[in-house]
Amino acid sequence: QVQLVESGGGLVQPGGSLRLSCAASGIAFNNYAMGWYRQAPGRQRELVATVTSDGRPDYAEPVKGRFSISRDNAKNTVYLQMNSLTPEDTAVYFCNAKLPGYGYLNYWGQGTQVTVSS
Repeated sequence: QVQLVESGGGLVQPGGSLRLSCAASGIAFNNYAMGWYRQAPGRQRELVATVTSDGRPDYAEPVKGRFSISRDNAKNTVYLQMNSLTPEDTAVYFCNAKLPGYGYLNYWGQGTQVTVSS
């Protein structure tokens, strides 16, 4: 059974930082591209950042220079370091695992809430 379990969300003041983690099980983690998405109330889910199986990151424009995605294949875990947070970053953040070339092998975590507010 595939499980993606996010942690690290919470309430933070504007300008603060949070680090999200996503622990994966039930998949050959090393082979999967991993990503973080977010969904704010009343908005569609949007891509935040991805990292390929060999560690190449990519970022959505709104988070470039502020967020950093990384993975630890030994721990089957992907991270999202979020700095200089603004209220616009408030959303539920979801972890995603996708096996390139196999569209049906696409898994989601349950999400973790990030709230940026003073």
